[in-house]
Amino acid sequence: MPNPNPPAGYQSRGRQRASRAKRWLIGVMSLAVLGLAAWPVMSYFEIPPFTDKGDPVSYDQADSAKPGKAADPGDSKTLLPTGPKAEFKNVNTMDDGTHISVVTLDGKKSGYKGKVWVWAPKEYTDDPKFAASGFPVMIALPGGPGYNSNYWMGKPGGFSLQEAVSKWYQQGIGKPFLLAMPVLNPGPDDKGIYWDGSDIPGQPKMGTWLTEDVPDLMKANFRTLKSRDGWAYMGSSTGGFASLKSVLKHPDKFKAAIANGPDIVPDSPLWRGHLKEMRENNPEILAKQLAAANGPDVYLAFQVGTRENAATMTDAKKFIKTYGHGPVHTKLWEIPGGTHNGATYGANMSGPMKWISDQMEGPTPSS
Repeated sequence: MPNPNPPAGYQSRGRQRASRAKRWLIGVMSLAVLGLAAWPVMSYFEIPPFTDKGDPVSYDQADSAKPGKAADPGDSKTLLPTGPKAEFKNVNTMDDGTHISVVTLDGKKSGYKGKVWVWAPKEYTDDPKFAASGFPVMIALPGGPGYNSNYWMGKPGGFSLQEAVSKWYQQGIGKPFLLAMPVLNPGPDDKGIYWDGSDIPGQPKMGTWLTEDVPDLMKANFRTLKSRDGWAYMGSSTGGFASLKSVLKHPDKFKAAIANGPDIVPDSPLWRGHLKEMRENNPEILAKQLAAANGPDVYLAFQVGTRENAATMTDAKKFIKTYGHGPVHTKLWEIPGGTHNGATYGANMSGPMKWISDQMEGPTPSS
């Protein structure tokens, strides 16, 4: 039975405890509200634990790693990952949940060690009908220094090619490409030095890096296509030159390229004294040789802004007129008011993307 005459101060102490509990609850709720408000800011500035930057990334389909899950051999056109698996680390998580990641690749064939950023569309990791399908690969190359970054690898600081690829696929414009975005040069070009994406004697073998080591990384870690019909390049400026040259030099391995505001001929000062090797990396000579050999067919899309250096447009048109016949298929998109930069090219790439995608394979839904 309750005491009808509680000791003095009993009700006061009860009210104090209730007041403390109320203040504690208000404090917890306030912290929660502040935490929710601060989350985007903390995430933007990559302050742990509000970011997943640096976390390991796997591009396997969600159910492929289940115990007892047998590997689907895919179709005859698909090359399953050859291994070994690379240790990809997350750089950016896109709004659709896909990941841009990076790895430092020790190129076995070139001897060069550098960064490669990769991305796979949602269809690759999440769509059951493509669980065993090979996907086409696009090797995207930057302009400018091309070291120690690649501006196609998404925001912040880049042009977020990934979002565009997803959008173009949903619109029926482009293929759902896997993206490989390597460094282009082995060092900065602060003294007017660049490597033309080539094996220049006495220099790091950047041609082998781009056409052997980077494709091998993709084959080791992703379901790709066995034929050249699943392999393409895209690049800007000196990266456009490297894309153009790589397809013409290795038409047995690569089928198409988008060359944005490209140089047409090799012009690095490092070629001095190596005329023979420079000619072996000249797109004009390579295109002439390919035409003489009657193939295989390659598809070269050009984008040039009307406000670029006039020589860039003139050289592109001259190349198309002179060499764009027979097995060398070419097409030019002029960008009204466009200048020589990745933002211009990325915003206008839907036409070139559709044109080369129409020539390529994959992915084919699994049976």
